[in-house]
Amino acid sequence: MSNRKATIITVIVTLFFGVFFLYPVIDILKVAFTGDEGFTWDYVLTVFANPNYLQGLWNAFLLGVTSTVVTFLIALPLALAAYRWVFPGKKWLTILILAPLVLPPFIGAVGVKHILGVEGALNAFLIDLGMMNSAAPTDWLGKSKFWGVVMMNALHLYPILFMNVLAALNKLDPAMEQAAQNLGASPWKRFRKITLPLCMPGIFAGGAVVFIWSFTELGVPLVFDYTRVAPVQIYDGIKDLTGNPTPYALVSVMLVISLVVFAMSKLLLGKNNLGTSPRPQARYAQKTLTGFQGWLLSSIFVMVFVIAAVPHFGVIFLSVAGDWYGTIFPESMTLSHYGEGLGHPVVVGSIKNSLVYSLGATFLNVIMGVAIAWVIVRSKIWGRNLIDALMMLPLAVPGLVLAFGYRALSDGSFGWLVGASGDPVFLLILAYAMRRLPFVVRAAVAGLQQSDPVLEEAAMTMGASPKRTFTRIGLPLIGSSVAAGAILAFAFAMLEVSDSLILAQQTEHFPITKAIYALLGMLGNGHEVAAALGVWAMAFLGVAIAGAYILIGRKGGGMFRF
Repeated sequence: MSNRKATIITVIVTLFFGVFFLYPVIDILKVAFTGDEGFTWDYVLTVFANPNYLQGLWNAFLLGVTSTVVTFLIALPLALAAYRWVFPGKKWLTILILAPLVLPPFIGAVGVKHILGVEGALNAFLIDLGMMNSAAPTDWLGKSKFWGVVMMNALHLYPILFMNVLAALNKLDPAMEQAAQNLGASPWKRFRKITLPLCMPGIFAGGAVVFIWSFTELGVPLVFDYTRVAPVQIYDGIKDLTGNPTPYALVSVMLVISLVVFAMSKLLLGKNNLGTSPRPQARYAQKTLTGFQGWLLSSIFVMVFVIAAVPHFGVIFLSVAGDWYGTIFPESMTLSHYGEGLGHPVVVGSIKNSLVYSLGATFLNVIMGVAIAWVIVRSKIWGRNLIDALMMLPLAVPGLVLAFGYRALSDGSFGWLVGASGDPVFLLILAYAMRRLPFVVRAAVAGLQQSDPVLEEAAMTMGASPKRTFTRIGLPLIGSSVAAGAILAFAFAMLEVSDSLILAQQTEHFPITKAIYALLGMLGNGHEVAAALGVWAMAFLGVAIAGAYILIGRKGGGMFRF
């Protein structure tokens, strides 16, 4: 690629990214730090002086830290086991480990409430065993909403850290551990002194994503009615944005905390490549476990899957429950909720809306992602590494922040995107696209780095035009990688929570996740119909993630890295 074409592509993509990603974020900071007389700290100090906001921030921070620690304790042992050993059913069990990603955590929270509630399945089971007094059942979530949110975050997000750690392990040079072993180091000492330090970039990258996701999670606290947390306070504050800078200040504080975590991941550990190689000269010699040891390890993977799938089971049972109150399983079952859901005007419209929003966002992602990846890998222009880092910023900036910025600008600079009808279709397409752009960029970059540019150079030498070379040689070579990134971008856009809850305010514009949230507040069988729609979403996302995983393999963890 010529420097001139690379520069043109870079300018176009950067301008687009600047207007629809950086500008909303900067506008939030501007309102939060600008008073009648210019720059001011007053609004931010007001946030820290308000006990409710301060507690909300502290609770959100604790949720982020605790969720990350629990996620780490789950993911690290699993990744090490998958890297070091071959055991019965390993291929399928490592795929099942990714199952929690197929269900948005706020939908899973609905199923968990029916299992851990006062009249839930767990209490019914303990009462039947005689281990609990039926007159005084335990309210597992009543005083433990914090831990309920942590549990949902950890069970949903540990696959991200699992993929990052496994990808980091696969980049290690096995000669490092072999040298330590030859010098007499014990397995524990080799892990503590060699393996763990060398994996820290991957651990920290995945951990940063988990922290930011948990720190800004909106859906699960709403479902668990855990209102004293900053994301819910921001969601409530959207009702009063005119002339009230406090919500902007609260969003800005959360943004700064998230960016600090992002900066730490890059500055402290992001450049630590000692002992790693993009293409290790040798592979780690995995040990095959047979007999009791092999089946024991397989059973551990199965146990983690079963525990992580509890929310999924709860949603599935709820979706077919005719009557589920105070019993272990539903007393009667029916498929009518699925029929009612597909016939409900809110549901039908939401499916169509989500398809429009997500397809539009994926189209933008593929065009921008492939173009900028080509610049990063194939060009020699100055600053291409900076562009690469810039394209990863959406992983560091919470969806809640971007959605808030779009909502605030919808009555001002972005008003032309809404129009007189108030239809947020373009806002949601752009918001979804900005949030998921890193998936496609990382996938396309990985594909280009693994394809030999000699083939393209040969085509050019034979007289093929740059366009023909790209369409006939370059694009087919990276097709599977781009397809994997596009599938993930589309699937996660279909089930985006923060943007959907904040930007879609009218029923006719609801995407799927906003429709599910609306159904949860509906009297009668609203929870059951919402669960039926959640099962559909679960199946859809499951197929998408499985397809992407098959296309991109164990390198998929890199799509969640900064």
